[in-house]
Formats: sequence, structure tokens, C-alpha cells
Amino acid sequence: MRVNKLTIAAIAVVAGLSLTACQNEEDIAADPKPANSSPVTSGDTDQGQEGTAAGTGTDEDGTADDCRTDELEVTASDVTIEGDTVGTVAVEFKNGGGRDCTLTGYAGVDLKTNAGSLSAERTGEEAPSVVLKDGKSVWFAVTYPVNDSGGSGARITGLVVTPPNETKSVTLDWPGTVSLPVTDGSGTPVKVGPIGSAGQGG
Repeated sequence: MRVNKLTIAAIAVVAGLSLTACQNEEDIAADPKPANSSPVTSGDTDQGQEGTAAGTGTDEDGTADDCRTDELEVTASDVTIEGDTVGTVAVEFKNGGGRDCTLTGYAGVDLKTNAGSLSAERTGEEAPSVVLKDGKSVWFAVTYPVNDSGGSGARITGLVVTPPNETKSVTLDWPGTVSLPVTDGSGTPVKVGPIGSAGQGG
């Protein structure tokens, strides 16, 4: 009988440890900690890594609804490094909607030019999902060929941005160089990176 009692006690201890391990795994699954992206500061140098904030969101399952265009303050700035053959514009989405919301993948980007509208191509980089806390910002990059041909090229008159999973767009002034080179289609295209693709310093 003594052996049986010890055996039963040992089984009870093992079962208790297994239950604790399962509960810990469930806690981790319910509250993952995605990595923050590295934002580009745009006139606000003290934001640093706090620019984007991955959080628990507003829903019970730890997610937040998509960000709506009307909730976002959208701005753009030139972050091209001198001497680069490719220009870079950083577009900022700042959450002013009073709630956490989610941005996933790529924004739509079109350049308005005197020759018509030009849609940016996606870079093909991994497109993460970012929970953007109220009052925080995230940036993505738009790259374009610099016009060093000596000609006038195609003059850029505006930047049209559509947040991911939205249909309403925002039209901004173009902060980059004033024109694109006119090519036969073999040149560098205008490209857009995923949400979070612009880091400090471009």
C-alpha cells in the first residue's frame, strides 16, 4: 500500500505541472508581443522607437479593427540621402482616432504627374500587421528614380495615399524632387514599401 500511495502522489504532482505548463502556453498565445517597427521621425525627434506601438488593441481577442482614413493624419517628408540615385519619401500615418487600430500590409500610392497618374509598385517585402496605438505613428517608404538626365522629365504635382484596406484617399503635396526621368520602361520604377518599412535616417 505504501508504494501505491507514493505512485498516486507522484502522478498528482506530474498532472499539476502539466496543467501549469498548459496554462502558461495559453497565456503566451493570448498575448503575443510583436516587434515594433523603426519609424522615421518627421519633425519630432523624441518619438524614436515609440513611434509605433504594438499593443493588445481594443478587442477581447487582443486585436484591433482596421484604421480608417478619417482617423489617420497623413503627412510626407523627403528623407533622401545626398548622393543616392534613388530618392526616398517617408509617409507617416499618425493615429488620431481615439482608439487603437490596425494597419496591415501596403498602402496604395499614386503620383500625380503632368503626364497622368503613376501607381507605385509594391516592393514585395513581408507585409506585417501593426497595431497602432492612439496618438502614435508609423512610417512607410516610397522610392523613386532621381531625374539626372538633364531633361525636364515628368513633373510630379501630388502624392495620393490610400491606407491599407481602405478606399478613401488623401492627396498630399509631393516633398521629393520635382520630376521623374522619362524612360522607355526599363528604368527604376516608383515603389512602395510595407507599413513600417521606413526607419530612422530613411
